[in-house]
This record gives sequence, structure tokens and C-alpha cells, in this order.
Amino acid sequence: MEPALIRELIFRTHHILYHSADWMSWNLFLAIVPLALSVLLFRQVGQSFSMPLEQRSRSLFWWLGVAVFVAFLPNAPYILTDIIHFVTAVQAGESIWAVTLILVPLYGLFLFAGFEAYVISLINLGSFLKRTGRARWIRKAELLLHFLSAIGIYLGRFLRFNSWDIVTRLDVLATSVLDDVLGKRPLLAIAVTFLIIAGLYGLLKPVHLALAEYWKSRSKSRSLSSVNSSGL
Repeated sequence: MEPALIRELIFRTHHILYHSADWMSWNLFLAIVPLALSVLLFRQVGQSFSMPLEQRSRSLFWWLGVAVFVAFLPNAPYILTDIIHFVTAVQAGESIWAVTLILVPLYGLFLFAGFEAYVISLINLGSFLKRTGRARWIRKAELLLHFLSAIGIYLGRFLRFNSWDIVTRLDVLATSVLDDVLGKRPLLAIAVTFLIIAGLYGLLKPVHLALAEYWKSRSKSRSLSSVNSSGL
């Protein structure tokens, strides 16, 4: 690769990152919020709900956390819609080298990270439901959250609402849902978004579960090997 091309790529990398870092960092932060809540609610605090069904109780604070989790969850798959910025950057006339070596890896990692947060969040929820004797609800909960996320993505991308508008602008949000979202085109957009989210989730979830089982069995094998070695 010629030195002039290397200098150009360095310059374009700095330029692209400078103009993308703010909104990418913010959107990734919003995607990580439901992931962090899923760990806290369904893996950490949720461990205390592995007792018999009749002995379980949940505080109002826990249910409030679940409500916040549901409100922020669409921010994770919402990142998929940021592909429009990639298209805009390509149409702006970036060189084939800049597109191939900078834009594709950058946006690929960005989109993957956002949707990974979504997948892991729902897997944590599913693990919680299974642990508390509600495995039959997992599929229904996933489909419901896919649907709610599709609505949230439409509200965010097209009507420019945020998760916290549920609290700060509930009246405006409710009016927009009734007036705008129930039209034919919005419903079609929501349906297509739902299918994309559900399809990608359906592809990635088995991979995550298989990797989790692999690492679990590998850890057990190492533990047994360590015990056997100690015994000898």
C-alpha cells in the first residue's frame, strides 16, 4: 500500500471518527442500559427468586426496574437503523478503500454490539423465567418484547421520541401513538421491523446458548481435571 494512500486512510479515519464518535457513543450507551438492567434484575437480584413459587415476592422497586428495562430495551436494536448513516457516508463519495477498511468494520462492530446487547438482555430474561419455573413464558415474552421494541424503534427513528419521554412527555407520546402509529404505513414499518428483529434474534440466540453450554462444559472439565490432579 502506497504511503499516500496510508496517509489518506489515516486522515479519513480521524475525520469519520470525529464526526461519528458522539452519536455512536451515546447510542451504544443507551443500548447497554437494558443489558446492565437485565444483569441486575434477572441474574443478580433475580437469583433470590429461585426459591419455590409460593415463597417468592418482588418489591415495587424491582418491578420499577423491569418497567425501565422494557422502556430502554428498544434502544439496543434501534442501532440497526443507524445503517442509514453508513449509506449516507458511502453516498458522500468516500473512496473504496475508506469504505472497505474504515466504514464497513466500524459500522459492522457498532451494529453488532448494539444487537448483541439486545440478544443477551433477552437471554438473561429467559434464564430468569426458566429458573423461576416459568419456562413456558419465554417464547411469549420474547415475541412481546420484539413487538414493543419494533414500536419503540418506529417512535424513535420516525417520530424522534426517546425512552424517557414515557415520563416527561407521556401525553404527547400517547397522542402520537394514537394518531400516527395506527396508520397503514407505520404499522407496515413496525411489522417489517418486528420480523427483522425476531429473525436476527432467532439466528443469534442458539449460537449464544451453544457457546454458553460449551464454556460451561469446558469449565467443568477443567475443574474435574484439577481435582483429579490434586488427588494424584
